[in-house]
Amino acid sequence: MRSCHDGGMDHAPAPLLSVLTTWSEPARDALWACRGLFHVAAEQAEIGPLDESLKWGQPAWRPRAPRTGSTLRMGWSAGQPQNLLLFVDCKTDLAARMREIYPDLGVNDGRRQIALDLGRPLPEQPIAHLAQMTFCYHLSRRAARTVG
Repeated sequence: MRSCHDGGMDHAPAPLLSVLTTWSEPARDALWACRGLFHVAAEQAEIGPLDESLKWGQPAWRPRAPRTGSTLRMGWSAGQPQNLLLFVDCKTDLAARMREIYPDLGVNDGRRQIALDLGRPLPEQPIAHLAQMTFCYHLSRRAARTVG
């Protein structure tokens, strides 16, 4: 698992860093690892850089290029310290697709939230796949409409 000492913290936006002061160490470590996976997924998909911001007080990533993809948010709460939450737009089918492809990934409501157990190894491949599907969501939907 990556840590903030991989250089991730050096280039993270200040609002992201301020939110992380309230997160547990396992949650922070998981965020840094996921953040690295998100940036690699965007690079491999050749969609350009990601914007990093806070949405609803939670870290969020979205492609800078318009009409490319959707937002992927992350949350952690002291009320459920064992879970790292990944959120996708509820108007997409991303959570449902992830539940179909990775039924053992974590608690997935099939609509917008996937809860990862911080007591288990981070499922890097499924997280990278979710990032790729999310950040290319509009591109893949347009391509699907033009085929056939």
